Amino acid sequence: MTDRPSWRLLAALYPFGAGAAAVNLFFASLITQALGWRVLTPYEALVWGLPLGIPASWYFGRHIVRLIKEAERR
Repeated sequence: MTDRPSWRLLAALYPFGAGAAAVNLFFASLITQALGWRVLTPYEALVWGLPLGIPASWYFGRHIVRLIKEAERR
């Protein structure tokens, strides 16, 4: 059975997940500029980071729940 994070934990993690996704997208677009692609504006990166923050928060929340359960077993 998978460890499911609570909605409160996900709500607390979401701003960090969305922000991290936006920053990573922006810097990735700077790297792809060497391939001739255009650079995303910070606003475009933020718009794309908002939906990408949901799965990032979910996976990190699952990781935190597993760590809590492991700590409780010791």
